[in-house]
Amino acid sequence: MKIKFCGAARAVTGSAHLITLDNGYTILLDCGLYQGRRKDMVNFNQNWLFKPSSIDMMVLSHAHIDHTGRLPKLVKDGFKGNIYSTHATRSLCAIMLLDSAKIQESDANYYNKKLKKKKKRNKKLKKKFRTPLYTTKDVLPTMQNFVGMPYDRWHKVNDQVEILFRDAGHILGSATVTLKITENGKTKLIGFTGDIGRPNRPILRDPQPMPAVDYLISESTYGDKEHEAKPKEAKKFLDIIKETCIKNKGKLIIPAFSVGRTQEIVHMMDQLENAGKLPKIPIYVDSPLAVSATQIFGSHPECYDNDLNEYMLVDNNPFGFNELTYIRKVELSKQLNFKPEPCVIISSSGMMNAGRIKHHLFNNLENSKNTLLIVGYCSPDTLGGIIKAGAEKVKLFGEWKNVLAKVETMHSFSAHADRKEMIDFMSNQTKKVKKLFLVHGEIERQKVFKKSLLKSGFKSVEIPDLNDEFELK
Repeated sequence: MKIKFCGAARAVTGSAHLITLDNGYTILLDCGLYQGRRKDMVNFNQNWLFKPSSIDMMVLSHAHIDHTGRLPKLVKDGFKGNIYSTHATRSLCAIMLLDSAKIQESDANYYNKKLKKKKKRNKKLKKKFRTPLYTTKDVLPTMQNFVGMPYDRWHKVNDQVEILFRDAGHILGSATVTLKITENGKTKLIGFTGDIGRPNRPILRDPQPMPAVDYLISESTYGDKEHEAKPKEAKKFLDIIKETCIKNKGKLIIPAFSVGRTQEIVHMMDQLENAGKLPKIPIYVDSPLAVSATQIFGSHPECYDNDLNEYMLVDNNPFGFNELTYIRKVELSKQLNFKPEPCVIISSSGMMNAGRIKHHLFNNLENSKNTLLIVGYCSPDTLGGIIKAGAEKVKLFGEWKNVLAKVETMHSFSAHADRKEMIDFMSNQTKKVKKLFLVHGEIERQKVFKKSLLKSGFKSVEIPDLNDEFELK
């Protein structure tokens, strides 16, 4: 048996890991889109490190696009097998992959319009027109391959392979994956953490321990950091709202992932509103995907924690209150840029590399009264990562914009476990696991995390590079 790392190797996006059994049967764990600007990754999304038609089955850890975003291309390029996921992940993928396709179509159209004008001025220009990786028409055939499964039950795929999903506590429907693989009369357990969530976070259940496995693939996003404690979180968030919207009379712009982060922020505001602490200012969730995702949250109570279930006995709508407006229509989104009054705008994408957030940045970055609040991980080579690193100017829609708005960061909202939380989560693995592979992390952070893991009792920790292959003896 072999494992080949085909994405999210020494990077935080583009998750894809290929397991090949002795008889040639292949299992692909995740099929994510690379989201970034690294020069050596320019062609990653267009190309495969395997033949899609040769993959026998797919297993998804969760619905985030950096873990699922190339699925329609995989199907279009020849994959015909089943895609196994939790029920909630299947529900979210139905809207998230459509959204991804629409963004790609829109980006290609925008680029091609500009290129067409340039070619008119310079007929010798050799640049090629862009085509999206896939279109909305490619999503339906992809969804037809999905097989939804519950948590905590072994599912037999065939005589060699069984799958177990356990709640990873990262986003709605997120799961750790355990594969029970039998070949040549021997059984091995292969584990994949997907993205590990955090204990004691609102809305979702805490991450559930995985069975002890022989080989483990683990994320390492925050392998060198520990997050801000929860008790300080609500106060700091409220202070930022008051300073921006009440004291400075400005706008608070919050780039947030449509699934998970947006709902957590809205729920915190809902709690502050119920407690009489939230200022009476307009709050907008400007993301069609976030609106649809919030509706899906209501359809999957199996993912809720006890605190949310009890909260809903008092407030049957934990994601809505009087000052909150959800926006779908483009016209209403555009109107926000011309409203002079203070407000809070929550919009996607979280890394600021696509979606309506780019328009809000274009119109608000150069106003010193405003605040940009970063509430999640931004890959260093995305627009969000560049701003977070302290850039004084950024390019938006072909124009340079001065970053005059105040930039704040709150890591406490992160849906990724920090170093200590990840080590605690994997503490039951030290006695059995033969080798631990670190993925979904930047190399410098992974090196720090590797040292911490070795001190914690893990005997063999690898940091694979893209296209590296290992034999699982």
